[in-house]
Amino acid sequence: MPFVTNSDGVDIYYKDWGSGQPIVFSHGWPLSADDWDNQMLFFLDKGYRVVASDRRGHGRSTQVGDGHDMDHYADDLRAVVEHLDLRDAIHVGHSTGGGEVVHYIARHGEDRVSKAALISAVPPLMVQTDANPEGLPKSVFDGLQTELAENRSEFYRALPSGPFYGYNKAPEKTSEAVIENWWRQGMMGGAKAGYDGVVAFSQTDFTEDLKKIQVPVLVMHSEADQIVPYVAAGPKSAELLPNGTLKTYKDFPHGMPTTEHETINADLLAFLQG
Repeated sequence: MPFVTNSDGVDIYYKDWGSGQPIVFSHGWPLSADDWDNQMLFFLDKGYRVVASDRRGHGRSTQVGDGHDMDHYADDLRAVVEHLDLRDAIHVGHSTGGGEVVHYIARHGEDRVSKAALISAVPPLMVQTDANPEGLPKSVFDGLQTELAENRSEFYRALPSGPFYGYNKAPEKTSEAVIENWWRQGMMGGAKAGYDGVVAFSQTDFTEDLKKIQVPVLVMHSEADQIVPYVAAGPKSAELLPNGTLKTYKDFPHGMPTTEHETINADLLAFLQG
């Protein structure tokens, strides 16, 4: 399998298909590059080169015990980009992956970046603070860590069965195959990466990162998102970005790249070609 070894000795697994302008996909917590299967096949067919990697501790990458923070995530992404010599790349991030994309561009510059898209993404800040009253209380994220530590397998079954894909609101749409694929990806990764990742995605403040980014960025978020609240995320990110565009959806779930892939892919393609 293809890997790049980062400067601290962590092996990062990646997929690299096709040729043409590269689109680099960053996955959500606690999943893997496999969560982008639909998008990668779709954009490969449209003539793009598609790349996705497993975040450290996730999927097939090294189950290292430390470095589960946005600085390391961004540096690992840079290692993949440099190893493959990707230029004029479009970066697409879902959920935690959106935070990774934002921090990567702000931390490493735009010399290899042309555009970006943030889907149901965690920026600018998920946790509630005096300056961010629309965020979720820290106790919510403490609870996620507790559930993970007590029974990770059961927790990773319950989340996609309920709010992640909105199946708790529309049980008639439930897909056991989608739930099982989420569980499979989550359980491939390490428990420590999942546990520490909760802090990384919830407590990292991306406000200053967003202000630095000059390339065009499409922010895609649903008002019905039960994981990353719309009021604390999408509109705020779009406002902070110098060249941001907000695309709002009404009834789509947090995991809309999977359940609503036809719409998401079409909107992404229109943005890339625009």
